[in-house]
Amino acid sequence: MLRRTRLDRSPARLAAIAIVAMLGLSSVVQAAQGASTGSPLVAHSTLLTPTHASNVGLAMPVSPVLVNRPAPAAASTSTGFDPSKVVLGLTLVKSGLDHPLLVTNAHDGSGRLFVVEKTGRIRIISHGTLLATPFLDLHASVTRGSEQGLLGLAFHPKFPSVPYIYVDFTDIYGRTAITRFTVGANPNVAIRSSGVRILTINQPYPNHNGGNIAFGPDGYLYIGMGDGGGAGDPGNRAQSLSTLLGKMLRIDVNHRSGTKHYSIPSTNPYVGRAGLDEIWSRGLRNPWRWSFDRLTGSLWIGDVGQSRYEEIDRSSALPAGRGSNYGWSVLEGRACFKPPTGCSTSGKTPPLVVYSHAATGAANCSVTGGLVYRGAAYPVLKGGYLYGDFCSGRIWVVSAAAWAPASGTLLRDATASPHLLISSFGQDQAGELYVCDLNGAIYRITATAKP
Repeated sequence: MLRRTRLDRSPARLAAIAIVAMLGLSSVVQAAQGASTGSPLVAHSTLLTPTHASNVGLAMPVSPVLVNRPAPAAASTSTGFDPSKVVLGLTLVKSGLDHPLLVTNAHDGSGRLFVVEKTGRIRIISHGTLLATPFLDLHASVTRGSEQGLLGLAFHPKFPSVPYIYVDFTDIYGRTAITRFTVGANPNVAIRSSGVRILTINQPYPNHNGGNIAFGPDGYLYIGMGDGGGAGDPGNRAQSLSTLLGKMLRIDVNHRSGTKHYSIPSTNPYVGRAGLDEIWSRGLRNPWRWSFDRLTGSLWIGDVGQSRYEEIDRSSALPAGRGSNYGWSVLEGRACFKPPTGCSTSGKTPPLVVYSHAATGAANCSVTGGLVYRGAAYPVLKGGYLYGDFCSGRIWVVSAAAWAPASGTLLRDATASPHLLISSFGQDQAGELYVCDLNGAIYRITATAKP
């Protein structure tokens, strides 16, 4: 296993060591700190101490019956994108945030950006101003240690006509909680008392919680779940079809089934056969950040590696990723992990891109999946998928139409200033891209063309 003793002791690097637990790097952090690699748990930052307070309401009115929006037709991926022509830039949008993990939009024409803070609040940036009142405040209901906290946010596809938002957080018992809230007459405030628990998933460890949620082009809610934590997936949960951990889930939140506040789409791959019906795909270690290409519907997953490799998975066939097995913990990237040699790749979906932790200068440690650029402001970037590394701050791009196996083109090196702890990428309604720095800032991504 690659040791992290090469990490420097700059303030940014020390911050990365302290907080990198968020992204599933327990063995890496332990090696960097000189801790025993026998423990599956990571050291908690004092900034991220869990709180124990009342939980959100669990028994609330049922959602109405709605019709899912139709899936778009697959578009051509022949973009002519040339990564060698791209010069990447960053423009500061807002600083002073509290551990921002996600920036997104409400697709409502308001131009607002919604920022998820790990510590339990969702903030609004409106026309460059950070509003004083949080959009939603769950800090008293969220466990925030290790990789826990308020982790994901998705707006209903018909928002604001259907005034629902969905969040992913770890509750006071350390469980993954997918919960729905209603936005009332004030569009800048979600009603906390309206909370309806949609799905609860027990977590054996406080790391590898995943946390990203998003509605797919088919109108269903997709939920990315890590393998439950512990180095090396000790329970073999990622490959098991009897647990929701280590999976991509797909549920219908517009209808309910029995006592559940959701139903199962009939097209889910394990309906009527062995396996939990919620499972859409499996073999994931910690799909911390993933996204759908808004043009083609392709599913892009940044799956955090164990100790050697990070990977980007792409599923282009629609519906994207149905029944896919991404390989963990048989494989780490394209390499055998369990067993370390002679493993079977049969039935596994290989990653599009793999990169190593070993690098000249600052080491890499944890992939942060990004998005395909489909905006209009920077034509040179159109058709490129951006992704980054949490520790090193590097940002790469790969063509959305690249053949596998592919390699990313480095656009921003670890030496660039400011140094970023890349916790997430995001986009506004126009398709312009942003990057979250866990240190407390949101930047807009810009691009120019090399002459």
